[in-house]
Amino acid sequence: MRWMRWMHAGRPACGQADGDAVRVHEGGSPLAPGNATGERVALADITTWLPPVQPAQVIGLWNNFRAAAQKNGLGEPPEPLYFLKSPHCVTAHGSTIPAAPDDVGRVVYEGELAIVIGQPAYRIAREKAAAHILGYTAANDVTAPELLRRDASFQQWVRAKSMPGFGALGPWLDTAFVPQGAGLRTLVGGRERQNYAFDDMFFGPEELVFRLAQDLLLAPGDVILCGTSLGAMPMRAGTVVEVVVDGLGTLRNIYG
Repeated sequence: MRWMRWMHAGRPACGQADGDAVRVHEGGSPLAPGNATGERVALADITTWLPPVQPAQVIGLWNNFRAAAQKNGLGEPPEPLYFLKSPHCVTAHGSTIPAAPDDVGRVVYEGELAIVIGQPAYRIAREKAAAHILGYTAANDVTAPELLRRDASFQQWVRAKSMPGFGALGPWLDTAFVPQGAGLRTLVGGRERQNYAFDDMFFGPEELVFRLAQDLLLAPGDVILCGTSLGAMPMRAGTVVEVVVDGLGTLRNIYG
């Protein structure tokens, strides 16, 4: 099922995408969608999309793809290397990512697969990890890399990753998507800039959920960004960025 959220009759709505339309449900979130109302809305008529979930916690991965690690001279990490993004940076499919002030420096797109947690997870067994995944969505983990290392004494991961719009998610949450054998492309102004397979991850989705849940309490709606691979580059104002996940959908945003 593909669950999505959007503004409908002046309020947030939740529904199940079905072809070129969405079936409206009573609830306001894929976490509690309620019953179908019988109403259908054409996707083409939706003017304001919302993120498929509004996470309380956004966790991002660094150095999680073999090809990127090899090119950048990085070894295989013995455990997932992660950071947190402010949940207030999350934005939706179709939205404009506000341009950062000039003194921030370069702003980079990073097309990624995002895991959405469906059940609370803490100190779970490895074989139970899959049961805690509600589904997947596409993500653009936007980054201001010059902020990250602006102070030589302290790497500012949260600051560099958490400006408004720096966590684009969408267009929907797919509960049937299977990452194995699938991949991702990032198109910038219509030109392909990233193209990589999810099987190239050091730590796949289920392993990430298991490992991160040993440290963090993962709650329903929390999002884990699986990391990016080669091809992440700076964006210019007015740039259209599309993150295309095979078999899932396309997340489209404009920067600036």
